[in-house]
Amino acid sequence: MEEIRLQKYLAECGIASRRKSEEYILQGKVKINGKIITELGTKINPIKDKIEFENKEIKKEEKYVYILLNKPIGYVTTANDQFNRDTVLDLVKVKERIVPVGRLDMYTSGALILTNDGEFVYKVTHPKHEINKTYTVTIKGIIKNEEVEQLRKGVKIDDYTTKPAKVKILKTDAEKNISRIEITIHEGKNRQVRKMCEAIDKKVLALHRSKIGNISVKDIKIGTWRYLKEIEIKNILK
Repeated sequence: MEEIRLQKYLAECGIASRRKSEEYILQGKVKINGKIITELGTKINPIKDKIEFENKEIKKEEKYVYILLNKPIGYVTTANDQFNRDTVLDLVKVKERIVPVGRLDMYTSGALILTNDGEFVYKVTHPKHEINKTYTVTIKGIIKNEEVEQLRKGVKIDDYTTKPAKVKILKTDAEKNISRIEITIHEGKNRQVRKMCEAIDKKVLALHRSKIGNISVKDIKIGTWRYLKEIEIKNILK
């Protein structure tokens, strides 16, 4: 068998994306034949070499699984949390070693994919694939048409301007002084939707990711999950 880069093998074993696997290597969390490796250019032979991650031997899975979770508020999107908070893996109990595909912050609910297919993680999270994510956002105040147009064209957050987004008003309630809007983006900046709303002086009261691509969680009870269908897996990478 041909030698492959260590980070690629870690991704194929479902440890994390290639980029995250590179971080793990640099942090000294990976061993080859009992020796800690911190060089990103290192290549391995999966048949001959013993690869360990956090002192546990890893091997490429024979079977890939793809899971769609309707994440509740209060769970962090990580495999291991340093503060011992509840994680999404507390909700999805399978024998395979799965990782979240991308992130949802602790106070955001909705669609989250988990898998042991590192290449799938890489493709879905890489910006060049421009996979849409759709959010339902409840904000304080009555949103104006010109503010919707601002979000559509792009707003300045941190040190960059967001790319054009799809935005529509779902509901306004003058009595409660709230608006509900739908925002579809394909970027994955940290807390992007919240920051976009802050850029038009609107506080987010509730945030829910309803869809990834065309895959919706509307028929999945909050806190539960299902396996993705083969056609869904193919469609999301189109």
